[in-house]
Amino acid sequence: MKKKILLIHTGGTISMQTQEDSGDVTTSEQNPVRFQSERLSDFADIREEEIFNLPSPHITPAEMFSIRQLILSYRRTEKIDGAVVTHGTDTLEETAYFLDLTIKEDFPVVLTGAMRTSNEIGSDGAYNLMAAVRVAADDAAKGKGVLVVLNDEIHTAQNVTKTHSSNVSTFQSPQYGPIGIVTKRAIHFHHSPLKREYFDIDSIGKKALLLKVFAGMEGDIVDAAASLDYDGIVLEGLGQGNVPPALLPAIRRTMDKGIPVVLVSRCFNGIAQAVYAYPGGGRMLTDEGVIVAHGLSGQKARLKLLIGLCNGSDINRIFS
Repeated sequence: MKKKILLIHTGGTISMQTQEDSGDVTTSEQNPVRFQSERLSDFADIREEEIFNLPSPHITPAEMFSIRQLILSYRRTEKIDGAVVTHGTDTLEETAYFLDLTIKEDFPVVLTGAMRTSNEIGSDGAYNLMAAVRVAADDAAKGKGVLVVLNDEIHTAQNVTKTHSSNVSTFQSPQYGPIGIVTKRAIHFHHSPLKREYFDIDSIGKKALLLKVFAGMEGDIVDAAASLDYDGIVLEGLGQGNVPPALLPAIRRTMDKGIPVVLVSRCFNGIAQAVYAYPGGGRMLTDEGVIVAHGLSGQKARLKLLIGLCNGSDINRIFS
């Protein structure tokens, strides 16, 4: 019996077209990847929804929450076996990680997109969609968390990131690599995540900010953020998790207001860790109460912080 798969369209390049006269990429009135269930019927029994048609820079945590709610609703009422979400690539990794943290059940949820529009030569959208449905319908995809499938590779939501602005092989998992591949005849997983995390949330009612640390950065930026009613701040620090010493007074003032400060590394590889004990070093920051998020990018640490704040979790614990 074919698996029952929910196909959710959210917009993005996979649903756009290139204008012949100008070369501009625009959203079309009719999403070209809608109504694909007949073409995909060889692989699954498709239920299709277009929840919205937005470029991915327009996606916010509120839209991510709506996608999550739709998936869970179909799981309860239609008893779906998995879900596929088509999404713009700019923020695809963030939506994938949001869903990974907020969907507890082990049925497959797969995100995919395209780097070329539907009417470009070499368009990759239809193929990526087919590959994503095949993965979602595969028994081996269960229990691996939310997955990202593009360019014949299967990545975890936690590790994947967009690494090239336009290349079709843009999605990579630095340091870890894909956990599987899609071939013409089969889905091959060669390893699995060791653990999964889950946070139940009812709404998105908090604000979290990400600040990229740079040489000579002053503390006024951190002070300004703390004055704008943000509930938490992530600093994408230098190296193993270090900041210029000028930030220290502002970081202390921020934490004195009860606003958690989370530290990650801006490096693609390696992790932030409390090593350096000089002013602004990771060891000194953790001694001051800064929380280190090991192995997460800045954008994903921000989402995890936001979800933890909305969930009422102990922020120290969720990043331990």
